[in-house]
Amino acid sequence: MPAERIAIVDDEPVVAKLLEYRIGHDWGYTVEVFSQAEPFLNRLADPPELVLLDLMLPDMNGVDVLKAVKQQLPDLPVIVLSAQAKIEVALETLKVGAADYFSKPVDFPKLEIAIKNALRIGALTKEVQRLRENDRATIHFENMLSQSGEMQEVFRLVRKVKDSEIPVLVLGESGTGKELIARAIHSNSRRARGPFVAVNCASIPHDLLESELFGHERGAFTGAAQRRIGKFELAAGGTIFLDEIGEMDPTLQAKILRVIQEKEFNRVGGNDVITSDARVISATNRDLREEVRQKRFREDLYYRLSTFPILLPPLRSRRSDILLLAEHFLRKFGTDHGKPDLRFSRKALDLLYAYPWPGNVRELENAIQRGVVLAEGNTFTDTDLPVAIQSCAPTESGQLSAPRLFQEQQAEVIPLERLKEEAIRHALQVTGGNIVDAARRLGMSRATLYRAARRFGIGI
Repeated sequence: MPAERIAIVDDEPVVAKLLEYRIGHDWGYTVEVFSQAEPFLNRLADPPELVLLDLMLPDMNGVDVLKAVKQQLPDLPVIVLSAQAKIEVALETLKVGAADYFSKPVDFPKLEIAIKNALRIGALTKEVQRLRENDRATIHFENMLSQSGEMQEVFRLVRKVKDSEIPVLVLGESGTGKELIARAIHSNSRRARGPFVAVNCASIPHDLLESELFGHERGAFTGAAQRRIGKFELAAGGTIFLDEIGEMDPTLQAKILRVIQEKEFNRVGGNDVITSDARVISATNRDLREEVRQKRFREDLYYRLSTFPILLPPLRSRRSDILLLAEHFLRKFGTDHGKPDLRFSRKALDLLYAYPWPGNVRELENAIQRGVVLAEGNTFTDTDLPVAIQSCAPTESGQLSAPRLFQEQQAEVIPLERLKEEAIRHALQVTGGNIVDAARRLGMSRATLYRAARRFGIGI
């Protein structure tokens, strides 16, 4: 027998009695009858599963009652009953949110079907809402599997801060997953339905970054042929992620501070004040406190951004995660490339475990993806790994020695591109993944280092 409760709101005693008999006695639902709107609305704290609502009530217009129900309980199905057979009335109630409309006298066979359909849709809506709430209670960390205590602490901090509005500063070397943490905070927060806008402050020239962040008006500078909406404006209602914020020019830092404090800014070349409530999450691989001491980063902006810092440990300091992540990437890319049965050879696992991973998780992911493409049969061997990993050998302690390319005499001529790749990997290892320092020591610009790293599949 159906257990759903149905409320009948109708002031005509004969109609109400007939409805109660058919719905309760014949169809087996639990029925409660109201002759006025006010007592019914007062009972919505404990709502029924469905409402049958007459439009002509002594104390309130039925359409207003319907609006009040939908404002308080938008998913509660309401079937409207009316002595008026006008199509305009039916359309108005359906527009407000009625599940169905019946003119009196009621066609009971059709009403029974309408009630069953409305209850089924209502139950499905509740189930979807329940699943969404359960899903929101679970933090999702794409590609951030971990057994280490350090990363479990990171996940705990994400759970704590996700529904707050305070700025978050994610610290860590390149490739540790700073953007993944930012996305996890956003996608599990109250802002999840809003946009997530990521900006890499290091990859955009300083003279263009202001326009990228705040937009510009037509004619603001040479080449500004039309108005452009900036990232802060696009991120309204959601989250803006400012990656590598330590690379930002000091002049622009002052404008970022204003946006965080006042929630407003001007487009380049414009006078109109634009507002944005975007939540700010920033990230850097630099020591911002040292940057403040060196007068390269504004102290007031640093304290504003670092209200809630989250430090991501490098992969080499949590070696228990290396093979866990490697197996995850092997399954993922093996499935993508039609090689679901791939397994690591013993030598490949030894190299993966011992290599220091200067590019962190991103470098590990790139190495496995490349190796899956190269692998033959069902075994991912050491020869499927990048040259830099192959050319390093585990010592007795399990750590890697220096690359053999720079350690042994070679009878053959080594290709320049291979030397360049090895030099970049070695520089990133020595500098702990610091792109600016690595580029400086290699004698190349940061942009050139980025391009070369992409060509060689080095995650930075």
